[in-house]
Amino acid sequence: MIGTGYAFASGYLKGEEARLITSEHVRRMSNAPSIQGVLEIIEDTDIGSYLREVTLMSFDDIDEHLWSYLHHCLQRLEWFRMVPTDLLKISRAYIAKYDVLNVKAALWRVATGRKVSMIPVGVLHSFGLLDRLADAENLGDVIEPLVSCKLRNYADILREEEQRFSQGARSRLQVEARLDNEYYRGMLNTAKASAESYMFCKALGIIIDLANLQIVSRAMIEGLGPEVAEYTIGGGVMLSAETIAELLSLRLGDMPQRLEDFQYRDLAQEISAGYDGTKSIAVVVETVEAHKFRLLKEILAPRVLSPLMIVYYLILKEAEIRNLRLILKAILDGIPVMETRKYLVLAS
Repeated sequence: MIGTGYAFASGYLKGEEARLITSEHVRRMSNAPSIQGVLEIIEDTDIGSYLREVTLMSFDDIDEHLWSYLHHCLQRLEWFRMVPTDLLKISRAYIAKYDVLNVKAALWRVATGRKVSMIPVGVLHSFGLLDRLADAENLGDVIEPLVSCKLRNYADILREEEQRFSQGARSRLQVEARLDNEYYRGMLNTAKASAESYMFCKALGIIIDLANLQIVSRAMIEGLGPEVAEYTIGGGVMLSAETIAELLSLRLGDMPQRLEDFQYRDLAQEISAGYDGTKSIAVVVETVEAHKFRLLKEILAPRVLSPLMIVYYLILKEAEIRNLRLILKAILDGIPVMETRKYLVLAS
């Protein structure tokens, strides 16, 4: 029997969903003359209410406050005592990807000596360790904060890969691939232990498939060879290691035909056409994100009184932040908002 905790969580998360930015907000934002105009249009949403209290002068301000909003949403979930523990475990496992992203940024800082920005979400942020990570000068400086906040599994990988890390860019990509695989291994373990393990693993498998298609597409564009297969992620639901290796031997324009028997054919077609039209590698990320939302919505949106509610909520919030980020960047750059619409993903 479903307890009151799930009923409370369902009501709360559905209420949050009702306060998302909608297609009607986007339609009105297409004529907004400024960032302030956008904030006035979305003032009835939760994210609009949050942003009303901050100052947005530059894109760096926008980036920082949008990610801080996601951290705020996660803190609010943790604060409610009636939210079931298993939902919070899933949430914590899911957002570890931001710790991985921040570690990758720190590794880039170590390799290049250049300044990096951190995403204020995740365990490292909650422990107040992001500034230390951002100032890392060697691998030990990256490992120490990970140990301090009980992310020892990632610290162990960096210790094991210390020699490889110093051998150049390709070797660093292999180190990053191990970090990604460790994150998804943890997510798969969380999924298998949940009350809806089959559907959870299916959704996670799609996420992994799309992450691999993103890696493959970028490799094709950048002229990298089949060795990129080493950097892909295990655990996908449809794309086997053999299929990925075969894709890496093709040209970008040939990928749709090879995926004809998979649900990713349209995605591959859009990536190919989009890159042909723009010659921008950014089209890969934008197209993958849009398809990911649509595919996961079919699986997750109907799940009520289920652990998968929290996964759908997090994906919705990430999509909303991404949408608003694209819109505000377009306004700052003087680009018509409607030109970003094909890359937006909206729940309603």
